[in-house]
Parts: sequence; structure tokens; C-alpha cells
Amino acid sequence: MAKITMMNSLLSLVLVFFIASSSVIAGSDSPFIVAHKKATLNRLKSGAEKVSVSIDIYNQGSAAAYDVSLSDEGWSSEIFSIISGNTSTSWERLDVGAVLSHSFELESTVKSVFYSTPAVITFRVPTKAALQEAYSTPLLPLEILSDKPRENIFDLAKVWNTLFYKLLEKIWTNVKCRF
Repeated sequence: MAKITMMNSLLSLVLVFFIASSSVIAGSDSPFIVAHKKATLNRLKSGAEKVSVSIDIYNQGSAAAYDVSLSDEGWSSEIFSIISGNTSTSWERLDVGAVLSHSFELESTVKSVFYSTPAVITFRVPTKAALQEAYSTPLLPLEILSDKPRENIFDLAKVWNTLFYKLLEKIWTNVKCRF
């Protein structure tokens, strides 16, 4: 009899947990914004480097986000000048599962290591009065006009080729020794 009572209470506890979790899930109809920021460097001429920045904004939530705005003001005007595009923009809405992309280009003539701040995304949720905020992924430090040589893909291929042939030679000698 004690086992049945314990089993009933355990079943009741699982049922209560299931009902509570489903009501929490049903009540969480809101956008979930994920933003990925990336930058690539391209040496234009001696003394100048172009930085191409792109930011992708994803809505992984269960509701649309409205009045979405992006601001990426972390680029120092002492180091960078804008070549094309804007560092901020806005959209009317971001649907569930949709992606918004924004890009701009900067130019720098100052040699430095630059640490960029994450971009800020603000959006409105219909069920909440206050604006919501999300941040993009941070960038790795950008080495503007660095003296270190760029890696050449052909040099890497030569290294892999040499290693591959040494490995084949070792395998071949091991096979010859066995026979």
C-alpha cells in the first residue's frame, strides 16, 4: 500500500511539473535575438587598410521583434573613416526564424591593435513596454597595418605535402620490413 501511495505522489509530482513547464513555455512567446559580428581586413595600399564589417541578426524566438535597430558605434573616428554604409540602421520588424544583415566598410591609416565593442541591437516586444536589448558577438583584436606577414595558403600546402610524403615513406618502410 505504501508503494502505491508513493507511486501516486510521484506521478502527481511529475504531472504538476509537466503542467507548470508547459505553461511557462506557452507564456514565453517572445523574440530571442542572436547577432553575429565579423570583420575582415584587406590591405589596400601602403599605409591604408580596409575593414569590412558585417552583422547578421537572427530571431531564434517564438514571436516577431518590432522596431529593430542596430548601433555599432565602437569604431574610433581617430583611427577609422567610413568608406561606405552606416554604423547604425533600423528595420520595421524581424520575423521568427528570419535573418537581417547589415554591412559597412571602414578605412584606417593608423597602425594599431583595435578592440571593437559588440554591436547593440534594440527591439520592441508587443507584450512589454520597455525596449529590449541584445548584443552581438565580440570581435577578436584587429591588427591594423601589422608588420607580420600574411599566411600564404601555398606555403601551408607545401608543409602538408612534405608531412604527407614523410608519413607515406614511414608506412612504406614499415610494410617492407614485414615482408
